Amino acid sequence: MGSLPQLTTGRLLSSWQWDVPALLLVVLLGALYGWGVLRLRRRGERWPLPRVAAFALLGLGTLVVATMSALAVYDRVLFWPAAVQNVLLDLIAPLGLALGDPLRLAVRALPERAAGRAQRVMTGRLVRLLTFPLVSTALVLTTELTVYFTPYFETALANDWLHEVMYVHLLLAGSLFVMPVLTREEALPGWCTHPVRAALVFLDGIIDAVPGIVVMTHGTLIAGAWYRDHAPSWAPDVLHDQQLGGGAMISIAELVALPFLLAILVQWARTERAETAALDRRLEAELVPAASAAGPAQGPDLVRPWWETENSEVAQRIRQQRPGR
Repeated sequence: MGSLPQLTTGRLLSSWQWDVPALLLVVLLGALYGWGVLRLRRRGERWPLPRVAAFALLGLGTLVVATMSALAVYDRVLFWPAAVQNVLLDLIAPLGLALGDPLRLAVRALPERAAGRAQRVMTGRLVRLLTFPLVSTALVLTTELTVYFTPYFETALANDWLHEVMYVHLLLAGSLFVMPVLTREEALPGWCTHPVRAALVFLDGIIDAVPGIVVMTHGTLIAGAWYRDHAPSWAPDVLHDQQLGGGAMISIAELVALPFLLAILVQWARTERAETAALDRRLEAELVPAASAAGPAQGPDLVRPWWETENSEVAQRIRQQRPGR
């Protein structure tokens, strides 16, 4: 590692290093996503540019920042960059990737047979279990606590390959919750309507703050022996460094909850508009033939039209739109 210069605001923005495994993952994910978008365009279909931007900038961009910026340069001599790095990987990067909706893109872009296999995998028992809302939330929380309160984290600081495995572990754990919630594919149980998803996101925002609180208030140093041996002379006290990391984790966890909730609310509004438009089209198609078939009333013994006796949503809309009712 050598002796690193003091971490200033300028160096926080300008210090970078290559991480070949992380770079390969970014290139692979970007290439697959780009292939899907291009395949749709060649068929004359559009894929929303905001989704591309979210996937590339917020998703892949966060992966690059977490693994190759000053956070990665200084994560072995200071705890707080490592803490920020880890929370970026299990909260913000999954959110950016999920906003790109790669699951839906894959189903639309793949050939029919491959798309069918992808859907079967998404609805398989193992995936259903791992992405079940309460299970996936527990997995994120367990992953964070395992990283910091077992030898996992300190061992990863000393072992480059385990460090890369930890990156992937954090990213996958976060994606198991975020990806099914935001995708337009039916990846969650039927009872997970948009109001339920909004409530789950709110609950998840509270739970995501738990690791940061525990790290900030924990009396025992996390990887304390490592950081005492490797901290440069300009570094803050190891305990204070840990408290800074815990505070950063809490702040990021709470900040990411708001855009996540907003994404759910926007998705909810769009779904409501689409369902209303579909219902209106069905109403227009059924109202005219039904009215003409009923004809003028001839007497009290005639059978009443179906829209006056049924309680379906279509019938209710017809009653509201017919004059004199």
